[in-house]
Amino acid sequence: MESYKNFKNKLLKNPNIKKAYDELGPEFAVIRMIIAKRLAAGLTQTQLAKKLGTKQSAISRLEQGSANPSLALLVKLSKALNAKLEISIS
Repeated sequence: MESYKNFKNKLLKNPNIKKAYDELGPEFAVIRMIIAKRLAAGLTQTQLAKKLGTKQSAISRLEQGSANPSLALLVKLSKALNAKLEISIS
């Protein structure tokens, strides 16, 4: 069975796939940071959802990348995770 890393590298040789993957880089970075902060805080998706006044399924969709969070939600998330939200455009 082919490893994920080898499969990913093979796919990224296609210029169209590579372009789409690179364009999603910032989105993946935000998702990784949210998951890392949630885990570091020792929170489950359900516990984080309760802090935000939402459902676990909403946190799941956010962490899967199937939801596009608003700036307001990112602010609420950062507060719930005792984190500082920093945004930059360079």
